[in-house]
Amino acid sequence: MSRPKLEIADVFRAHGPAWRQANAGHVSLSQLKVMSAIEACRTEALGGHVAGCAKCGHRHIGYNSCKNRHCPKCQGPAARDWMAARAEDLLPVEYFHLVFTLPAEIAQIAYWNKRAVYGLLFRASAETVITIAADPKRLGARIGMTSVLHTWGSALTHHPHIHMIVPGGGLSPDGTRWVACRPGFFLHVRVLSRLFRRLFLDGLLALHAAGELAFYGDQECLTQTDAFAAWLAPFRKSKWVVYAKPPFGGPEAVLTYLSRYTHRVAISNHRLISADTQTVAFRWKDYRVESGDRQKVMRLSTQEFIRRFLMHVLPDGFHRIRHYGLLASATRKAAIARIRDLLGQRTPEREAQYPTETAPLTLREPCPCCGGPMRIIEIFRRGQKPMSRAPPREQAA
Repeated sequence: MSRPKLEIADVFRAHGPAWRQANAGHVSLSQLKVMSAIEACRTEALGGHVAGCAKCGHRHIGYNSCKNRHCPKCQGPAARDWMAARAEDLLPVEYFHLVFTLPAEIAQIAYWNKRAVYGLLFRASAETVITIAADPKRLGARIGMTSVLHTWGSALTHHPHIHMIVPGGGLSPDGTRWVACRPGFFLHVRVLSRLFRRLFLDGLLALHAAGELAFYGDQECLTQTDAFAAWLAPFRKSKWVVYAKPPFGGPEAVLTYLSRYTHRVAISNHRLISADTQTVAFRWKDYRVESGDRQKVMRLSTQEFIRRFLMHVLPDGFHRIRHYGLLASATRKAAIARIRDLLGQRTPEREAQYPTETAPLTLREPCPCCGGPMRIIEIFRRGQKPMSRAPPREQAA
């Protein structure tokens, strides 16, 4: 994919200093770190390397990436590495995509209490699916899933929701057989929705009782236990949105699809159209339009665009990808091996790794001139200049 003409980094470099000054005292340290990382990503500020083609001698400079999980430029390589690590976990079964969302009013509480409420969203959605799947009247099996948190809508609004990828079946309670779901159908979303609603609201009350929720503005009165319980009461009767998408075409399609979700950020560089001191324009998808063209252009003030982007910065150390049930880290290898055995599928064999002679580091991308292997011939640190000569045109790593 070609490099976009406009990037989030360009907006931050040009307008970030004024935004930080105007919002001093109202920006978290995590948000400031994200801005700095994106601004420095793939620039000489982070150092880099000089790569040379082993065939034609072409050289170019590649600057280091920031590797921040909120940076649009760093997520492509991270997604490829994640896919390679997860390839061994694929099973020859149908996979289903479930989505769990929160009512808008509760999403506001989640914004004020990201770590506590996002964590609850993970736990409640996972417990919902595991509980319903274990019911003998439903599937009657122990299952596993991978959950990914997204906090944004297409217009950069705050919209926390969980994307969950689930194999279409699980192990019997005694672990002696594979229990497959009906072709094309996993679990009733209405049943999932009701249990998810109850588990989440009960969990929210528990967080409130433990003093782990903060409230601001007009909602500050909800710090009182009785007021909070009364405010939550209508949500126990309202409809909560849980939906399931059609099953994937095959395990390989699952991995490609899931990697796009796991490493997506609030907005990609390729959606940006223009930016100046006054406004930023970008493409977005209006899901309220049932038919016709959903693609539209939104224009926000530059100040508001930066604010919306930074709304989706996660707390430090918070994991946005989590595995549950049979796919939890502690049991995943043994569970997958057992399932493969029951399904009659051979476990992929890893090639033996033998020590070899030290060789020059070879880049993943081939030479743009002749397609030959590009090898790193020099590494320079932050603030240093490369000693090797390279063409005037520089290429990012």
